[in-house]
Amino acid sequence: MKKVYLDNAATTAVDPRVMKAMQPYFSDKYGNPSSVHSFGQEASETVGKARRQAAKFLGAKQEEIIFNSGATEGNNTVIKTVPKILKEKGGRDHIITSAVEHHCVLDSAKAMEKEGFRLTILPVNKQGIVETKSLEDGIDDKTALVSIMYANNEIGAIQPITKLAAIAKKHGAKFHTDAVQAANYLDCNVDKLGVDYLTLSAHKFYGPKGIGLLYKRQRAPLGQYMSGGAQENHLRAGTLNVPGIVGMGAAIELVSKEQAKRSANAQELRDRLLTGIKKAVPEVFLNGDRENRLPNNVNVTIKYVEGEGMLMSLDMEGIACSTGSACSSGSLEASHVILALGVPKEFSHGSLRFTIGQDNTKDDIDHVIEVLPKIVKRLRKMSPLAPKKYH
Repeated sequence: MKKVYLDNAATTAVDPRVMKAMQPYFSDKYGNPSSVHSFGQEASETVGKARRQAAKFLGAKQEEIIFNSGATEGNNTVIKTVPKILKEKGGRDHIITSAVEHHCVLDSAKAMEKEGFRLTILPVNKQGIVETKSLEDGIDDKTALVSIMYANNEIGAIQPITKLAAIAKKHGAKFHTDAVQAANYLDCNVDKLGVDYLTLSAHKFYGPKGIGLLYKRQRAPLGQYMSGGAQENHLRAGTLNVPGIVGMGAAIELVSKEQAKRSANAQELRDRLLTGIKKAVPEVFLNGDRENRLPNNVNVTIKYVEGEGMLMSLDMEGIACSTGSACSSGSLEASHVILALGVPKEFSHGSLRFTIGQDNTKDDIDHVIEVLPKIVKRLRKMSPLAPKKYH
């Protein structure tokens, strides 16, 4: 059976070149970078190289890079420490985020609300975009932090981060962006974006799982989220994951060199897939803007069919995709992102997300276009919501 993986927003395969770079640091070069002997110093120098690779990609200073376990930790760190510092220093007690953020951002912000912070969750338009007027209306002189993701993990919508960050700056608030999905395809230069904090996870761009980074602009406040050691400028305690850091550095350097090529290839396959689905399956609509989206993302709602049923049927045919965020796959609730777009609740469960990766081919796309219509036709015949013409 042909196997097709189209869930690259959930995770990507480690690039063989990244794996090769990591390999020696599992067993041959195993020193702790905090140790003063030669084994430790060799590891420390390697970590320094990865830090330089990450800093170059972001247009940042090396000392502004904090390695951690991934964007979930980074997002928690920013949202749960920065507002507390700014409240103590200047009485700022307000947090702003959007309705389409990853749950690690939304849940962190809601946890801060329980601690007494005011929380504003901005709506999005039908394309999944936070409009600048919405932020202008929601922000005030007591806003501590604005956290808006760069590109959405479910529908691929790209936010106007530069404009939003400028509004935050005008009001004296700090700005954070979760750039996890953006790194593969978009310019992540922190000065161009105007952000104070930015988070990444390596496994979204062909690096290993369990490693990420938090960019923190110099002089921007940040509290220590992990206690117990002096690592990462006393901001993130814990023995450094040297193989992971090496892998992240190698992966991010490959993005720097290959981003344009990856974008062009993904967009060609994305457009082929979307055109094929809409031609072969009736009553399908695209979620999010047609143009202002990541080049690898196709998220469609197919009327009168449950997304879970399509997902399982596709999996039985060797095709892997998603009904939304992988972190929400255990939930029976409709996607909060799809609902935020204004999709009627009766159709909100019928979404499928296909996310293309660097190893996908035209044959993969054509296989999905061939298989999916048969599945939809079969499931619609069993659906009590489907019109008679489908029975």
